[in-house]
Amino acid sequence: MKTPILLASTILISTSAVGQSVIKTMKRLPDTGETSSYTSTFGEDNDYTINAPYFINNGDGTVTDTVTGLMWQKTDGGEMTIERAVNYCDTLTLGGHSDWRLPLPHEGFSILNHQHANPAIDVSVFTTTTAQYWWSSVRQANDTTKIWVTNAGGGVGNHPKTETISAGGTKIFSTRAVRDVTSPPTIPNHFTNNGNGTITDNLTGLIWQKIVYSDSITWEQALTYADTLTLNGNTDWRLPNIKELESISDESLINPSINRTFFTSMVTNKYWSSTTLPNQTAKAWYLDTQFGITTYDAKTVRHYLICVRGNTSLAIGINQLSNNKRQYNVFPNPFTAKISIENSNSNTETELWNCIGQLIYSGRNIESQDFSSLAKGIYFLKVQTEQGVVRKKLVKQ
Repeated sequence: MKTPILLASTILISTSAVGQSVIKTMKRLPDTGETSSYTSTFGEDNDYTINAPYFINNGDGTVTDTVTGLMWQKTDGGEMTIERAVNYCDTLTLGGHSDWRLPLPHEGFSILNHQHANPAIDVSVFTTTTAQYWWSSVRQANDTTKIWVTNAGGGVGNHPKTETISAGGTKIFSTRAVRDVTSPPTIPNHFTNNGNGTITDNLTGLIWQKIVYSDSITWEQALTYADTLTLNGNTDWRLPNIKELESISDESLINPSINRTFFTSMVTNKYWSSTTLPNQTAKAWYLDTQFGITTYDAKTVRHYLICVRGNTSLAIGINQLSNNKRQYNVFPNPFTAKISIENSNSNTETELWNCIGQLIYSGRNIESQDFSSLAKGIYFLKVQTEQGVVRKKLVKQ
C-alpha cells in the first residue's frame, strides 16, 4: 500500500524539538486568494498579495499549482470512507501518472481560496462537486478514529471518520488526490531560533515573533498592533493570513499544536489571522491551538495574536500608491505584449516578476519591451520612484 494513514505529519512537519530533518513538499506557501477589503484599518489580508494562487489546467483531469509545485486531481473522487480513500489514491491512474496519494492537511489547505465560500475553492480551476469535506492522510494525534480534513467552508480540522455517509454518517467526505511533480527536498530543520526574538520557518521562509503579545485583543486592534510593531530593528511586521498562521501548527502535537521549543510563549489559545470570512464579513479566521483547527469568530471578540514578516518582496500594500505625490498607473491591465507606466521616463527602474518569484525583466524603459511570449497568468511589477517603491499586480492575457 502506497499511501498509509499517518498518525502524525512526518512530511511537512518536524515532530522533534531540535535537529530533525523534514521534507518540503510545497515549494512556496500560497496566498489565501482574498482580494476584497473589509476594513479601513491597514494590515488585513487584502492589503498584501504574496505568492498569488495560480493553477494550470493540464487538460487531462489534472491541475498543477504553480506556487506549491503540486499536481492535483481536478474533479474529486466523490464521497467515500477514509479506508476506501487510501485504496482509491493507491490505485488511481490519472493524467498518465500512478503515484497519487492523499494530501497532508497543510497541502489540502493550500488550495482553498478564502475569497470564496461554500465551496472555498476556485471553481474555474476545480470542478464543483457535492463535497463538504476532503480527506487528508493524517489522523488526530491522540485519537486514531478522527481524521484531519479540509472543508468547503474554508477551514481545516479533525473529524470522526464515521461522519461520512458511507460510514453511517450524514456528511459528504470526498477524496482529492495529489502527487509530487518533482522529488521534494529535505530541509535539515523546520525552525531556526535566530537568537533575537524571532523564529525562522525554513519551510516557508517566514519569520515569526517568538514571544507573542501577552493579552487578548480585538481583530482591528490586532491589525494595528502588528502593523506598528518594531522588533529586532524591523518594522514590516504584519498579522499573518490564515494560511500562514496554519502553517506553523503541527498535527502531531496537542494542547498546544505548536512546537514550544521554539514558540515558547504560545499556549492553548485562539490566535487571530488577517483573513475575513467573505460571506460573514463581521467575522475573521483564527487558529485554535488546542488541536490546530482553523475557524472564525466575530471581529469584536478578543483573541491572541502572533506577528510575522518576510516573503514580502512581492507584497502589495494598498497604501503604497496613495502615499506617492505622483501616480504611477500601469496600463493596459490585463496586458498582452506591452506595458506602459504613467509619469515614467526612460530612466525609471522597473522589475517584472512572475507569480512563482522569478525575475522576468529588470531595467529601464520597460515600455520598449515586448512581453507577448510570456505565459498567461499573474505578474508583479516593481517601479522605483522618487518617493519610494510602487508595486502593481498585472494579469497577462
